[in-house]
Parts: sequence; structure tokens; C-alpha cells
Amino acid sequence: MIRAFQGRRATAALGKSWLAGGLLFLYLPMFTLIVYSFNKSPMPDVWGGFTLEFYGKLARDKELLGALWLSLKIAFWSATLSVMLGTMAAFTLVKYKRFSGRTFFTGMVNAPLVMPEVIQGLSLLLMLVAIQSSFGFLERGFLTILIGHVVLGLAYAAVVISARLQSLNPQLEEAAMDLGARPWNVFRLVTLPMISQSLGAAWLLTFSLSLDDVVTSAFLSGPGATTLPLVIFSRARLGLNPSVNAVASVTIVVVATCVTVASVLVARSERRRTQEISSASRDE
Repeated sequence: MIRAFQGRRATAALGKSWLAGGLLFLYLPMFTLIVYSFNKSPMPDVWGGFTLEFYGKLARDKELLGALWLSLKIAFWSATLSVMLGTMAAFTLVKYKRFSGRTFFTGMVNAPLVMPEVIQGLSLLLMLVAIQSSFGFLERGFLTILIGHVVLGLAYAAVVISARLQSLNPQLEEAAMDLGARPWNVFRLVTLPMISQSLGAAWLLTFSLSLDDVVTSAFLSGPGATTLPLVIFSRARLGLNPSVNAVASVTIVVVATCVTVASVLVARSERRRTQEISSASRDE
């Protein structure tokens, strides 16, 4: 018995060690980047003391700030549209098992997940060039980058939301319809609250994918519409400097804040829904 207890302790310790190692692997580079954003030395590998000089330079760097603002706008609208379209696609795939072209539709929704992003970006570029040459509009810029990011984000959002829809109890929706609720009211009052967590997760996932996308943005960007990853990549080729570290640190703080706030809101919503279900069960 003692030997079994010791074996469980060793297994638990090994699991915690793997977890700690994984967290360090993921977050230590980010922490190092934030620390070196306060480095006084212009050399990225030499510590010259603490300073806020490069954050002051960042406030005057119009190229970096403009690219950051553009990336945040594209990421916000890309995540929002991806969740909306992904919800419709997931609802169609889960709720309607048989319809003409279902296999083709499923393949098109899932294609961006397995297709190389270079091929996807190139195909979108050729399509946009053909549209521009035929109709004379849709020049490369904010809108074209947004279209490319939505195409990619829609697939990820559909997968996340489909997994949640498949785990729902269909009897809840059937009971609402038996009580006279119309399909839209069933979706709005019953289905939507139950999949709210997956919607939040899909939004955060697609927001992150859009914010750090380089390949698709490189194909679809145009003059005056350069995202932050492209600016950082172009400057990194000439040698890193603390200004790049500063803007990357700001991005990490913004994303971490959004994730924390969204997680808190989703957790509160889930607790409130659980309490309502528990109180309704007690009343019965």
C-alpha cells in the first residue's frame, strides 16, 4: 500500500514537472521579451540598465502604432465575422444531417484547416487580382486582409462551435418548441446561451490567429495597409531593437487583458446559468 502511494506521488510529481516545463517553454520567451523591452542598450543580447526610453520612442513611431492599430481592427472584425459565419456553418452541419451538397460544404468549411497558408494566400491574391481587373475595385488593403483572415478563422470557429453543439441535449430544444417557441426564439433563448462559452473561445482563438498572421497578410496587404507582424518581420531582418520589443510587449498586454476579461465574463455567465438550473431543479 505504501509502495502504491509512493508510486502515485511520483506520477503526480512527474505530471507537475511536465506541466511546469510546458508553461516555461510557452511563456519564458514572452517574459524575456518584456524584460528586454526595458533594456537601455540598443543591443538585444546586452543588458545596459533599466529605461523607458524605447516606450517613449514607440509613442512617436507612427509606422508601428499605425500597424498595431490596423492589426487590432482587423483582428476584432475578423474574429467577430468568423464567429458569426462559423456559428451558421456549425449549426448547418450539426442540425441538418442530410441536404444536397453536404459533403462538398463540409469539405469547403474544413479546407483551410489542412490547406497550406501559402497556397490559400496565393489563391486569394489571384482571385482579388481577377476581380480588380474585371470590375476595377477591391484594391489590396484593409478589406482584402480582412477577407483572407475571415476565410481562415471561419474554419477554426466552426470546429470549436460544432464540438459544443454536438454535446448539447436536443431534448431541451424540442421541449422549447413543444411549448410554442419559434425556431429563432429557440436558438436565441435556449441554444445560444448554452454555446456562449464556445463562442467566446472561438472568438479569442480567431482573434489571436488574425493578430499574428504573416503569410496571408503578406499576400493581401497593399500600400498604406501593413499589419504589425509584417512591420516586425521586416524590421527583424535588419536587426532587432528594443522598439520592436516594446510594441510586442504592448501587444502581449493587450491580448492578455482581453483573454482575462473574456474568461472572467464567460465564467460568470456559466456560474449564473448553473445557479439558475439548480434553482429551477429545486423548485420542481
